[in-house]
Amino acid sequence: MTPDHTVASLIEREHQHFIPTYKRLPLEVDRAEGMHVFTRDGRRYLDFLGGIAVNSLGHCHPAVIAAIERQVHRYAHMSNYFYQDAQVEFAEALVAASGYDRVFLTNSGTEATDGAMKLARMHGSTSGRSEIIGLSGGFHGRTYGALSIMDKPGYKDGMGPFLPATSVIAFNDVAALEAAVGEGTCAVMLEFLQGEGGIHWVAEDFVRRLFELREQHGFLVIADEVQAGGGRTGTFFSFERYGVRPDIVTVAKGLGGGLPLGAILIPESLATVWGPGRHGTTFGGNALACAAGSTVLAELRSGLMARVADVGAYAIAKLEALRAELPQVIGEIRGAGAMLGVELTVPVGQVVESMLERGVIANATSETVLRLLPPMIYGREHVDEMVGVLREVLVG
Repeated sequence: MTPDHTVASLIEREHQHFIPTYKRLPLEVDRAEGMHVFTRDGRRYLDFLGGIAVNSLGHCHPAVIAAIERQVHRYAHMSNYFYQDAQVEFAEALVAASGYDRVFLTNSGTEATDGAMKLARMHGSTSGRSEIIGLSGGFHGRTYGALSIMDKPGYKDGMGPFLPATSVIAFNDVAALEAAVGEGTCAVMLEFLQGEGGIHWVAEDFVRRLFELREQHGFLVIADEVQAGGGRTGTFFSFERYGVRPDIVTVAKGLGGGLPLGAILIPESLATVWGPGRHGTTFGGNALACAAGSTVLAELRSGLMARVADVGAYAIAKLEALRAELPQVIGEIRGAGAMLGVELTVPVGQVVESMLERGVIANATSETVLRLLPPMIYGREHVDEMVGVLREVLVG
């Protein structure tokens, strides 16, 4: 490594030019492959963060690289004024995988959130409905629409006022739900498996009552599947666990296999709510991202989701065994597939730092939860390594 490529030098250069919004890990990435990240000082790290649930097929997957290379030699960007086979092929695959009828392609999850809110409000405008309700602990992005239905002070303080006719009710509080919804309710938006909120499943009685009230009042249910969707929990959507069918679904993160790609999914009954010119995006549905996305969906169809479910069950069993060994330190183990949370009684930030020192990248969320979001290609050997490191850190 040359002197001007030390991590300290890079940090100093960044501090001179960037708005300081990120608390970065003290690593300078050189390259990444599969389940591993390699830094410029020659160290190898096992990746249990996966770009925050983005690198669904791991790093530098050969099929993703090949798809991007084929497309970039044709064109990289064309704008949404043109018909593009890369977009159509991806949309067809997404419809087939999801069971929904129509898609709107976006760059990100937060863009999908705002689009879904706009669609819901336009649908509700004919009957005077505009109120959109979110749940405490939810995370839907950083735009004003997303923040308006979230309750995280660290993301909102000093940035208001937020959108009118929005509110947040307590997670899993059926009484609060019953009191909040009514004839003016346009939509309720929720993560069926909360990510930033600490890897918590929504309660079955809450879901059941939500859909009963939907039938009674006529509002829409919007499922945020940005983090938990796309096969991450072992099924294409996390809400499949409950046997329900939301009206609108947002997806992103791992959908593009590392490239920016998201979508709003709707049934045919909502297809005419928007007409030409009522919503749009410059980069959404970029041809390179769509080519990568089609590859991701093909891998999911080839058996990857079943593998995720199997390895996820193995990971939970190994973590439960560690919990039995260290009950004073480890609390509940939550999640499914490649989206797992470990409740800790010790400072989780220090645990993350200690795991990093030992070569495993993980993440802290909800202050007390170790969040594990490995690429969906992870195997039992990776689980064993991660759990071994976690045990070493917790035992001291």
